[in-house]
Order: sequence, then structure tokens, then C-alpha cells
Amino acid sequence: MSARITSARHGWLPALGVVLASLVAMAVVAAVGLWAAGAADLPKSAFLPVLLATVVAAVGGTVELSGDAGDLARTNAGLTVVPLSVTLVGTLVGAAGFLRPLRHRAVAGARELAGWAARIAVLWLLALVGLALGARHVFAVDVGDGTLGDLSDLLDAGPTVGFTTDVPLTVVFGLLWLAGILVLALLVSPGAPLPGRLLRFQTSVRPAAFAMVVYVLASVALALVAALVAMVTRGHAEQTLAVILLGLPNLAWPALTLGLGATWQGRVDGPFGLPVPHVLAEVLRTPDVSTLDLRTVTAHDGRWWWLAVAAAVLLLAAAFLMAARSPARVRAWRHALHLAVALALTMLTLCLAGRVSAHYGLSLLGIGDLGGNLSGELLLEPRLWPAVGLGALWGLIAGFLGALAAGPVRRRGEVAAPEP
Repeated sequence: MSARITSARHGWLPALGVVLASLVAMAVVAAVGLWAAGAADLPKSAFLPVLLATVVAAVGGTVELSGDAGDLARTNAGLTVVPLSVTLVGTLVGAAGFLRPLRHRAVAGARELAGWAARIAVLWLLALVGLALGARHVFAVDVGDGTLGDLSDLLDAGPTVGFTTDVPLTVVFGLLWLAGILVLALLVSPGAPLPGRLLRFQTSVRPAAFAMVVYVLASVALALVAALVAMVTRGHAEQTLAVILLGLPNLAWPALTLGLGATWQGRVDGPFGLPVPHVLAEVLRTPDVSTLDLRTVTAHDGRWWWLAVAAAVLLLAAAFLMAARSPARVRAWRHALHLAVALALTMLTLCLAGRVSAHYGLSLLGIGDLGGNLSGELLLEPRLWPAVGLGALWGLIAGFLGALAAGPVRRRGEVAAPEP
């Protein structure tokens, strides 16, 4: 009877429910975000492919831009960006669905967990293929009515730009994304069962993993509050809503790394809009690649030192939370080591996820880039390994301080002294 109940909980129908719930949640968030960003003005046949491409990008898939301007012209385009708001929603819904049949249990066999994950992965694979095949479209580029437009008509070189997906890469990265979600869900949830052989690792891994998830989610929550305040006080409600639903973590997580001392490099050129605070746009819109760190940001507006304060306060709170959720027997230096590793991995993940690269250009008769509204570049890249090193250093310090602060708190593994 017990085996039959377990099979029902981990069967194909529940797995389909997990996949559909995650996809529907991402699609709804992406659709409303795209509508707020103005995608409702696209031709009716274009909205659905754009929506599918957004979901593909959110799960790590590869969206490729392409251009065509006839035999006597050429275009070049590229895009690397992850709509992290959509990613975050899909992660939370997928993780909750994966953990739901496993709740109220202390131990689960490795074969049981692998079978449950495999069913989800098979259905997710089919969904990825469908998304990748549907995420493709071609748009005509309006070159205006001037000389450039006349040349375009004369040479039959009307420029177009489109997008498609690399199906094999989308499948590979999408499955890796899913695997990361499932592993992270098991690491973070205190109530998720583990195979017996792995139980000894939960003391060192789970409190640190849980603290880091709370840390990054708290930064998004603070960014959400700031965005809502800006929406009320400054207007631009639709633009702000688009940022919230498509790319709020794209702003919150790089800002979190900046607060810890990380350095990014970037440049904005051409017609690309940049839905970021004005001071960041000023730093990035320069002829050459700019350095983005606390020093350059505060040089434009000294109030941005709050990033360092917010990052430090959130980190100390996360360190306290980690220590409070750990058994009392864990020493302070071990807390410091656990948080150093966890924060270094978190910084690595945030930096890789926050990278942005986009460019588009057109030339006719081999005469360079025509510039103006037909070319542009947007670049934002982290200095990766220094950021990871800073994360480890901050983790050591905060982990030790958090352990000291949590000392008076009663934790797991303690027994209350008998009353006299």
C-alpha cells in the first residue's frame, strides 16, 4: 500500500503538473512584463514568438539574433541576457512542486529521488524542444524616408532582424538549469528528505545554502520596494512594471555585488534604452568601456554608499540565520568557513547570471557601420574572480560574527538546563 501511494505521488501526472506550473508561471510573468514594455504594439504574429524566446532565455536557453539586408548589405547582431525575474519565478514554482510530494519525511532513497527527478526532466525536455522550435521570428527594420531609405529600395537591401534558438544548446542548458533547481531545492529545504548516506552533510550545507537563498531573495525584495516607491513618486508605471516583471534581479544582484566591493565593466552606445537608475546610465554611457564600482557610482551621487550598508546588513543577518539554524556544537570558525564557501559560490552565480551583451549594426556597400538608430551596443560584464574572492573574504568575516551573535540563541542540539 505504501509503495502504491509513493508511486502515485511521484508518477507522471504529478511530474507533468510541476512542469506545467513552472512554465505557466513564467509565461504569465513574461507576458505581462512584455506588455508593459510595449510588446503589445508588435504585429499579432510576433508576440507569441517573443514570449517563447523570453521564457527560453529565462531557463538558460540560447536565443540567436540574425540579420539580412540583401546582397549588397550586411547586418550583425547579438544578444546575451537572462530575464531574471522570469527565471526566479520559474525557480520558486519548480522547486516547490518538486518538494511537495517529499514533505513530512526524514529520509528518501536515492533511487526514489532520481526517479522523481527523471520524470520531471523527461517532460521538461519535451517542453524545451517545443519552446525552442516556437521561438523564432523576423522583423523588418524601418530605415526612414531619407537617403538611406532610397538606397535600401534601390538596392533591394531592406534590412531585417530576427531571432531563433539553438535547439541543442537550449536543451542542454535548460536541463542543467532544471538540475540546478532540484539540487538547490534539496539543499535549502530543511524538511526535504535525503538519502541516508547524505544526511551527515546537511549540518554543514543546508544552513549555509538556506542563508544564501534568503540573502539573494531579500535583496530582490528591497529592490522591489525601491521600484514601487519610484513608480508612485516618479511615474512611468508601465516602464517600471516591465523592469519588475522582466529584470528586477538583473539590477538587484549586480547592485548587491557592488555593495560587497565587486567591479563591473560596461558601455552603452546608440539607441539602447537602459532601464536603470540615472546615475548608472551616466557611468555606462561613455565612448569607452567604463568601470562600474562603488567609487565611480558615488562620484556621481554620494548617496549610493547605501549599497555597501545594505549589503553588509543583509549579509550579517544571513550569517546570524545560518548560525541559528545550525547545531550548537558547530564552532565559530566552521561557520566562517561554511559561509565563505557559500558566499563565494553565490557571487559566482550572481555575476554569471547578471552579464548583459547586446549589439546591432548595419552597413551598405561595405561602408562601415551606418550608426544612428541602426547601430548600438550594450555591455555589462563582471570582473569575475576578484568578486568571488571578495565573497569568500566577506563570508569568513560575516560567518564568524554571525556565530558570535547567535551564541546566546538556543539552537538544535542543545538541551535546556533543568530548573532548580
